[in-house]
Amino acid sequence: MKNKIDKNTLASLPTVEDMFVAEHGEKGTLLREEFDAKSKAWYYAEVLKNARKAAGITQKQLAEKIGKKREYIAMLEKGETDMQLSTFIMLSEAVGLKFALTY
Repeated sequence: MKNKIDKNTLASLPTVEDMFVAEHGEKGTLLREEFDAKSKAWYYAEVLKNARKAAGITQKQLAEKIGKKREYIAMLEKGETDMQLSTFIMLSEAVGLKFALTY
């Protein structure tokens, strides 16, 4: 027996966008801008972590390459701290990524 979808019930459900706005605010609001910034930081930390692993480098080896502590690398990869642009560039180069800004 096939389940039929009640169109009225379906129409009354919140959209993903509705739930996202309720949780993180409308575009252009401070809450949303903070969320977007944290999301981008997490994304780039994931890119760096995946590149580090692909290069076969441990967190300790990477930290030694850029003059930081292993704990700092771990915090970056977990999204527990933010990094300066200079650190991002050093990390990128240390794991073999090219960093460029375009517009």
